[in-house]
Amino acid sequence: MEFSYRNRGTCSQGIEFEVDGKTVKNVRFIGGCHGNTQGIAKLVDGMDIDEIISRTKGIRCGMKDTSCPDQLAKALEAAKAKLAE
Repeated sequence: MEFSYRNRGTCSQGIEFEVDGKTVKNVRFIGGCHGNTQGIAKLVDGMDIDEIISRTKGIRCGMKDTSCPDQLAKALEAAKAKLAE
């Protein structure tokens, strides 16, 4: 199933991704630091959704309360909630 998420508090504006069972695929950040977001997307491709959440949730960017990896965790949590409906 395909999802899109609007980021809050980061340079990147959003995230698009697919969830197949519990596997996350085809992550794409909209905007942000291209090298960093591209790296995150490649690193998490094919990983278990819960593993990604546990590894990225709570990461901060400088003085911000969030980061692109943290926003990915929030996006995946929202996707899990939608899948559970």
